[in-house]
Amino acid sequence: MRLFVRFLGFLFTTASMLFLVGGSFLALYVWANTRDLPDTAALKDYEPPVMTRVHAGDGALLAEYARQRRLYLPIEVMPPLLIHAFMSAEDNDFYNHVGIDPKGVLRALIANVTHKGRRQQGASTITQQVAKNFFLAPDQNIVRKIKEAILALRMEQTYSKDKILELYLNEIYLGMGNYGVAAAALNYFGKSVDELGVAQVAYLAALPKGPNNYNPIRNHDAAVGRRNWVIDQMVSNGYISKEEGRKAQAEPLAVTPRSFEGAQSYAANYFTEEVRREIAERYGEDKLYEGGLSVRTTLDPKLQRLARDAMVQGLVRFDERGGFRGPVKNVDLGEDWGLTLGAEKRLSDIKPWQLAIVLDSSDNSARIGLQPPLDRFGSISTERPTGTINLDGVKWARSRVGKVSQILKVGDIIYVEPKTDGTYRLRQIPEISGAMVVMDPYTGRVLAMVGGFSFDQSEFNRATQAQRQPGSSFKPFVYATAIDNGYTPASVVMDAPIEINQGNGETWRPANYSNKFYGPQTLRFGIEYSRNVMTVRLAQDVGMPLIAEYARRFGVYDDLPSYLSGALGAGTTTVMRMVAGYGMLENGGRLIKPTLIDRIQDRWGKTIYKHDERICQGCNADDWNSQDEPRLLDPREQVLDPMTAYQVTSMLEGVIQHGSAQTLRSLNRPIAGKTGTTSDEKDAWFIGYSPDLVCGLYVGYDTPRHIGNKVTGGSLAAPIFGTFMKTALADKAPVPFRVPPGIKLIRIDRKTGMRSEGSGAILEAFKPGTAPPDNYTVIGSGGGSEGGGGGGPVSMGTGDLY
Repeated sequence: MRLFVRFLGFLFTTASMLFLVGGSFLALYVWANTRDLPDTAALKDYEPPVMTRVHAGDGALLAEYARQRRLYLPIEVMPPLLIHAFMSAEDNDFYNHVGIDPKGVLRALIANVTHKGRRQQGASTITQQVAKNFFLAPDQNIVRKIKEAILALRMEQTYSKDKILELYLNEIYLGMGNYGVAAAALNYFGKSVDELGVAQVAYLAALPKGPNNYNPIRNHDAAVGRRNWVIDQMVSNGYISKEEGRKAQAEPLAVTPRSFEGAQSYAANYFTEEVRREIAERYGEDKLYEGGLSVRTTLDPKLQRLARDAMVQGLVRFDERGGFRGPVKNVDLGEDWGLTLGAEKRLSDIKPWQLAIVLDSSDNSARIGLQPPLDRFGSISTERPTGTINLDGVKWARSRVGKVSQILKVGDIIYVEPKTDGTYRLRQIPEISGAMVVMDPYTGRVLAMVGGFSFDQSEFNRATQAQRQPGSSFKPFVYATAIDNGYTPASVVMDAPIEINQGNGETWRPANYSNKFYGPQTLRFGIEYSRNVMTVRLAQDVGMPLIAEYARRFGVYDDLPSYLSGALGAGTTTVMRMVAGYGMLENGGRLIKPTLIDRIQDRWGKTIYKHDERICQGCNADDWNSQDEPRLLDPREQVLDPMTAYQVTSMLEGVIQHGSAQTLRSLNRPIAGKTGTTSDEKDAWFIGYSPDLVCGLYVGYDTPRHIGNKVTGGSLAAPIFGTFMKTALADKAPVPFRVPPGIKLIRIDRKTGMRSEGSGAILEAFKPGTAPPDNYTVIGSGGGSEGGGGGGPVSMGTGDLY
């Protein structure tokens, strides 16, 4: 008996020693593998990657930029129904345990032992999942589980349950590129989280288990099964009634992944890409794609659509004058023409145009197959829609078309547009391109931008990136320089041949577009009819260095060379800069800075940028004590005398009423503007403005070449401007241009510039201290050969600038 007791004591001692040694080794093992665990306190300053959202001026969503599609929501705004769904699916005892759930671990061990061969059941709490997602690799091993448990215990001591749940619901991946419940609700159901029903929150709660396994389209039945299991758990946990559960389980999955068109629906792709580049340059790529910025842009969706329509119609109208250039390509129809056509590049921003393939062609019509749509996953649909093009739909293609088969052959891939009678019209992508900018002349806010025919075809933004010669549309800045320095609209300049020695043995003989000369004429006449020779003589008299300085002030050129040809718009600039310059003329000569962004807020709603630099004096008063009303102080530079600006505006009104843009008289409202046609008729320009809107455009080939004989800014660009302005201003009453205080209106003779009360007299604007001349004097009346002037030689090949 004593021996037996000693044996038991030996066993106890041995077991105790083994326990201590084993425990020590286990503790050492745990310590060695967990000593470098991260500090959970770092979550206090955690800012998850959140998508940046770009909005139009009216709040419409234009674009989203993100590496992880996520919208961060505080726990306070998450509905209880959503929280209960996730707790039922993942961790119903979340608010009761200390970070790990012993009962859950025991249940998982029993289940895994008794159901070998099945997928292993986990027992991770929501806290453990947060620890894994934020701090650990997704390895499936005992070391990771130990680290996960320790981190979960630490987190429970550092953070509230609500904070941990907030991190979980915003961080969890829920499939199809969605991170967090807010983005998933929006992109699966098109709703905010507070609009979701039982069936919808249950489906979202089903996804953390395996987003790809419960894909709503590829694995529909499994997705419904998992959703219904979550609903059962919500019923058993008392979050919803049995009746509510039955109704929710009977509902279809009803997941419709959001097809976000954004900027495309407003034809604003060029605009939003310009905004994206600006944000990236200002704050960097990480801030753009992860910073959760809210960007309010200046875009006016209505004006953007009108500008896009006017520009496209103008380009297509001009392009179709030259007839049909042929199909995109010709292919063998093969066994399935849909696959062949479906593989062709889609220009999604030229709707309702679409690609088609000619299936057969006869004298009177052609049967076409339309490009099959793509399904939700980007695969070519099994649909094979067809249509018909009759003879009327191809008449424009050639001057004399008697048969459709003369134009269209079997296998031709072409563009078509549906007609109201159910047939289709042949179309083609214009070779010619151009750009348009619409701006608020008082703030510089860009209200619309068209950077080309199709962003999908070419992302090159011709409004901001294309450097083109503005031709005669630059002349108003030459005349503004002269009038700001002592000249008047009634000053007379000689319109007669002039020869300018270029200093290299060659002579430049600038000419008017008509190749005619009209003798002495007023500055008003010179700009209204765009006389090149008068402008050159004026620039020679004023001095090109001074004109270059004014061009810099207006932002048109940074450093205009001092060549006289520069006065005719021989330098290169962009549509954006030209429109801003004209906007300053309407803004009373005050500087405006073009902007596409009104303000930017960070993820917390703090404004970190705003374009409006005006100062509101007296706006911060707590109450009113008979003090003066608040005033807005405008610190912007005055680049031109307001009276000079009005005089130039008045002269540019004459361009519409009497001069090179008389096609716009039909607008029947105050419009000022200037045409421009560059050397060899390569570009056609028109920049103009009403009292509240400035718009400018050019039309030309991307690789500059001759557009066509007698194709000018007045015949090509001005009608596009007119189409836009007619619709843009349709609901606004005509308002005259604002006359600054001090301006005197005096009747003068149109030709001599001297006072007159005759039948041909006009009212001309004069500054105080100036008046029509008493004597008839002519600038540049010497004629003959002149020196180069302006401090440098004159470039050749610009004599036809109009």
